Amino acid sequence: MARSVIITCAITGSLHTPSMSPHLPITPQEIASGSIEAAKAGASILHLHARNPANGRPTADPAVFAQFLPIIRAGTDAVVNITTGGAPGMTMDERLAAPEAASPEMTSLNMGSINFGLFPALSKMKEFRFDWEKPFLEGSRDLVFRNTFTDIESILSRLGKGHGARFEFECYDVGHLHNLAWVMDQKLYEPPLFIQFCLGILGGIGAEIDHLLHMVRTAQRLFGSDIEWSVLAAGRHQMPMATQNILLGGNARVGLEDSLYLERGRLAATNAEQVRKIVHILGELGYTVATPAEVRQRLKLKGLAQTRY
Repeated sequence: MARSVIITCAITGSLHTPSMSPHLPITPQEIASGSIEAAKAGASILHLHARNPANGRPTADPAVFAQFLPIIRAGTDAVVNITTGGAPGMTMDERLAAPEAASPEMTSLNMGSINFGLFPALSKMKEFRFDWEKPFLEGSRDLVFRNTFTDIESILSRLGKGHGARFEFECYDVGHLHNLAWVMDQKLYEPPLFIQFCLGILGGIGAEIDHLLHMVRTAQRLFGSDIEWSVLAAGRHQMPMATQNILLGGNARVGLEDSLYLERGRLAATNAEQVRKIVHILGELGYTVATPAEVRQRLKLKGLAQTRY
């Protein structure tokens, strides 16, 4: 309990579709207000995607990001972390367009290519608000999210060296940790590391305590004990796995990108509800919540003044 717990909130993502929840932020105003509310509730990092405000489809358009990033900056000093994963079907240049335009303090970086199965959600859906949703989900039967070593090196160069961004290294399986070890061996990135273990996505490692512990111990063997790590767990696993990870000495990620629910059978009305829940759990366990200033110091971020939004 020597250090406070960093809470990341992933506001909207690119995987859930509007028909899954009426509370999923879609418009720039919804994304901005949801981000500010989550930060006020205790989130010190905001992980951001964008959506077409007309139909909720994921977009990488920097012009859409530009509609909510300045509002977020005016409303909170939380660290903005922009996706480089984008959404299925986007090219590398499309995925990097927004972070290169905004030059944020942090971006995400998926540490490998994986199958990404979203189609099981179709069995629970009877109606769709927009025509794109069903084929989008069905198409994930044949979806491989690509991040080759060339892709990883390109992101590290374009955003790391090019913009001074630090990374949330997203690891969906144990092999991704070894990919990150290769990056470090090649001197392509300097510590400190902020690793996000991504559990429960069909195509990646399962959301089980044994898997989480194995990921943590593997990371510690590869990179030493002085690392920052967090966990995102999909769906119903979100809060239990976040709590377990905190008890292991790590940090937590919540948000409607990862789970649409607050508890069994109850949709989360806002991202802030999920943040408040994990903050309450932290308090009951005797932990404190990290401030944005603490995060900037611990992760050696370049500072809000060095961004372009």
